[in-house]
Amino acid sequence: MNTESSSLLVKDIGEQGLLQILQRFCPQEIIGDDAAVIATEPGQSLVVTTDVLVDNIHFSEITTSAIDVGWRAAAANLSDLAAMGASPLGITVGLGLPSDVSVSWVEQMYVGMTQCLQQYNTPIVGGDVVRSPVITIAITAFGQAYPQRIIRRNQAQVGDAIIVTGVHGASRAGLELLLHPEKGENLSPEETKALISAHQRPQPRLDVLPILWQILGSSQFAIAGMDSSDGLADALVQICRASNVGAVVERTQIPLPPAFVHWLTKEQALEYSLYGGEDFELVLCLPKEPAYKLVQILGQGAAAIGKITNGSTVVLHDQKQEFPDQVLTLSQGFQHFS
Repeated sequence: MNTESSSLLVKDIGEQGLLQILQRFCPQEIIGDDAAVIATEPGQSLVVTTDVLVDNIHFSEITTSAIDVGWRAAAANLSDLAAMGASPLGITVGLGLPSDVSVSWVEQMYVGMTQCLQQYNTPIVGGDVVRSPVITIAITAFGQAYPQRIIRRNQAQVGDAIIVTGVHGASRAGLELLLHPEKGENLSPEETKALISAHQRPQPRLDVLPILWQILGSSQFAIAGMDSSDGLADALVQICRASNVGAVVERTQIPLPPAFVHWLTKEQALEYSLYGGEDFELVLCLPKEPAYKLVQILGQGAAAIGKITNGSTVVLHDQKQEFPDQVLTLSQGFQHFS
């Protein structure tokens, strides 16, 4: 961090002064014009996604440092690209700030974004800064994908296996520990750290794509999917609704953080895993053989949790009969205007 800016406020340096600072985080050969020009590989499609984060809605000073805000903002957009089967090319950042925000907070937020993006060789290629009554971060991410490998929500087929690339409920648990540290008294320091990290530093699953393409080879079947940023139940219902199919999901197959076994009741664990959100894992539907192979290679929480069926309902089944079958809906997850 620039020590000269540590005591400055945004209103002290103005828009141009702030832009000069933020341009240091961008490739100099791209910044300066009215728009960024990004070359893509021949025969590939450009994939674009936008995500907005608002103070006290998506993050707060109680649970998230400036660096973590930046990381989470970048990760959310990279996760959307991964969910489409796309490799990232760059992002633009629209920033709305109250004038009394400290310059050091903004710099640290960009440090966090950069730390996340550098893992995937993804630059910040532009953006905009405006005055706002509340901190707002609007990121547009650009990626590229071969047309035949684009993952869409509407491509699930009856008989497909449903897989998830990692555990669910960890981010929700981490948030709970940040808000109520006393609830973690029965957890080890390692378990607490892992759950909090899942909330503050989520990992977009771009690492899954090259493994998936290697398994598929020249196969031409479609893959349905999305990420679980709005919750596992939300992803399952959204995919089935878009594909005009149903699903049966087995409760006991949903991968949970190991700490849940001795920390949460089974009811709490189920609630966190289905509706907690912000786990940023991929939920994919594809034929059984490649699906099971992908789960085997990924390990570490990846699992086959169900299958696509005829009909239109998504049923959560419990082979242990500890819970009655239930139909999953969108009504229990996070809704912005409910």
